[in-house]
Amino acid sequence: MKLKSTLILVTVLFSLPGASQEQNLIAEGAQPELIADGFKFTEGPATDAEGNVYFTDQPNNRIHKWSTKDNVVTVFMEDAGRSNGLYFDAEGNLFAAADKHSEIWKITPKKEVSVLLEGFRGKRFNGPNDLWISPDGGIFFTDPFYKRDYWSHSEQPIKEQRVYYLTPNRKGLFIAAEGLVKPNGIIGTPDGKTVYIADIEDNKTWSYSIGADGKLENKTLFAELGSDGMTMDEQGNLYLTGDGVTVFNKAGEKILHIPVDKEWTANVTFGGLDHQTLFITAMDSVFGLKMNVKGAK
Repeated sequence: MKLKSTLILVTVLFSLPGASQEQNLIAEGAQPELIADGFKFTEGPATDAEGNVYFTDQPNNRIHKWSTKDNVVTVFMEDAGRSNGLYFDAEGNLFAAADKHSEIWKITPKKEVSVLLEGFRGKRFNGPNDLWISPDGGIFFTDPFYKRDYWSHSEQPIKEQRVYYLTPNRKGLFIAAEGLVKPNGIIGTPDGKTVYIADIEDNKTWSYSIGADGKLENKTLFAELGSDGMTMDEQGNLYLTGDGVTVFNKAGEKILHIPVDKEWTANVTFGGLDHQTLFITAMDSVFGLKMNVKGAK
């Protein structure tokens, strides 16, 4: 991969509803900086406790790590299950939506891999795509179907494309939400009370309250926009991806658009020593943008 200092212009849409109160999200004079490129398709950025950012190069079956110490990207894991979404738990374990065999993986800091889940009620998952770990340790993950050329099957294993919940003790697996066309990106609030799910094929993002056993309730339309991956800042603003990065405040008002000079922006997370840099995975590249807000904790 090559490291570059290419800059991409950022446009803040001050005319959008709610923009007057949120127009200073981006640090003064900051623009997205190219951190690294030369990948095939970057996805799933996740940040550890030290601010290091891990992301996947899904077609090349690798997980990479960007280090806060030297600003260098290295290979963290080969043969990474063709992982998409990643997320860290409080103990520093990395969880992955491993697409190769439609599994949920746990990867310890020593890179020891265990398969937590591979199917539901005797059927293989459609293809776990993204996941979020709630404060109590429960895991929510989306299970859309995107046909892969490396699978031996072509039919969708489970008719419904759903969201599932794995209990903190890892003994219970429940349907958390259904009735969606193709659930993809997912993120929840730090208090563990609300989760946001993007239905990318229906071009909508929904909010849910989290009930008993991870059952998602009070489905409410949050935004008339779908998303691939997503993240949240400390103010509760939601960052959606696809055509660059689009930011909505807690009321569901569009307040900012960050253009990215790539055909598709797949995912975002906050990282760095101060957790105040927005990391953007887009096609063959990863970008960083200095912000005035930190990621939600």
